[in-house]
Amino acid sequence: MVDFIKKFFDIKFWKFILVGVLNTIVGTGLQFLLFNLLGWNEWVSSVTGYFLGSVLSYFLNKYFTFKNQEKGIKPILKFALNIAVCYTIAYVIAIPLISYICTANSLTMFGWTVDKFSGNLSMVVGSCLFVACNYIGQRFFAFKEKEGK
Repeated sequence: MVDFIKKFFDIKFWKFILVGVLNTIVGTGLQFLLFNLLGWNEWVSSVTGYFLGSVLSYFLNKYFTFKNQEKGIKPILKFALNIAVCYTIAYVIAIPLISYICTANSLTMFGWTVDKFSGNLSMVVGSCLFVACNYIGQRFFAFKEKEGK
């Protein structure tokens, strides 16, 4: 168990976190701008932010974090599948759950309507769920090391 924990939280984990900070600034920043300034809904805002952030994430994680040497379409398809699965898991849980909790309890802050507060909070919760799923998916699926490395 100790070996698994050491392997899981090695230098690749910390590089992933660094890339994630940059990726969050780009993707999540765009997501909140689209939602709050342009009035797009949570789904369209989050999909757009994640798509553009994921393009950046692919290149940084492939070459910097995991130093993956795989060529061709296969690593792109594996990465895209990982992103799609993680996004779906995160937001199919976050958006309806947070919307229900906020609406049922009339939760709001910052002078926002319940819907506006719920939309912003669901994107924060979805982002947290996404990061956890995404690290596991990229590390052990999309950019999985070949045995013996």
